[in-house]
Amino acid sequence: MKTVGVIGLGNMGRGMALSLKRGGCTVLGFDAAPGVAGKLEAEGVSERASIADITRDSDVLILSLPTSAIVEEVVLGPGGVAASAKPGLIVVDTTTAEPNSTRKVAAALAEVKVGFVDGPVSGGPKGAATATMTMVLGGSDEDVAAVEPILAVMSAKRVHVGPVGAGHVTKIINNLLTGVHLLATSEAVRAAQAAGVDPEKLVEALNGGSGRNSATLTNYPTWIFTDKFDSGFTMKLMRKDVRLAMDLLRSQNINAPIAAEAGRLWAESAATIGDAEDFNRIVQFIERK
Repeated sequence: MKTVGVIGLGNMGRGMALSLKRGGCTVLGFDAAPGVAGKLEAEGVSERASIADITRDSDVLILSLPTSAIVEEVVLGPGGVAASAKPGLIVVDTTTAEPNSTRKVAAALAEVKVGFVDGPVSGGPKGAATATMTMVLGGSDEDVAAVEPILAVMSAKRVHVGPVGAGHVTKIINNLLTGVHLLATSEAVRAAQAAGVDPEKLVEALNGGSGRNSATLTNYPTWIFTDKFDSGFTMKLMRKDVRLAMDLLRSQNINAPIAAEAGRLWAESAATIGDAEDFNRIVQFIERK
């Protein structure tokens, strides 16, 4: 197996690195936060001291970062990936990122003969840790085929949706739908409860009918009804993703009133639900309104 570097060892990156190691890869790790990468040494992930170090030593480089701005800094900044990479390296960006930024990064890497695949993921920290994630991939046929054996080790399903940027467009739309499903389902639950129907029985019934969606199938049973609210995905990240979706719709002159209302509600939630809270808390914001 090739040597795979992982930059960004948070909830998702850590799980991906460990899944790759269990799958037989030689795995290197780097995180800007002191001590984070070192904690994985005992589990077989070799720490590298800098972006330049991990880039030079890797055949495939996985990015698991919070925002496009950070991806640009890591790739294009001084001592970054573009300045340190050897020709033939392929970068796979699993960040939920802004497509135009993605295309900018890919073009810069192409100038130094480095391939790029945008491969945002679904499945959360549990999916990363158990290699059961779904990945949507944007990139050339050649680059996607080259990294397929590596991605198969860390995910259960991969869909090549188009050229560079297409993966991030698809992921943004996916997360917009997730946000809409949570909002709409919270209204349905409150309406049924007010009419005397038990919320858990309602969701069980919906999951057997045409009204089922990601919120009824997963969010409510796993994190909301249990009052756990520990999905590992924060309000800050979800608000960012919904904001990216709003930007995408505006850039394409798409008339989407339902999405626009969802975007407004997610943005307004910042006034009463903190960035660090679990993103499923949005259902409580709707209840307060």
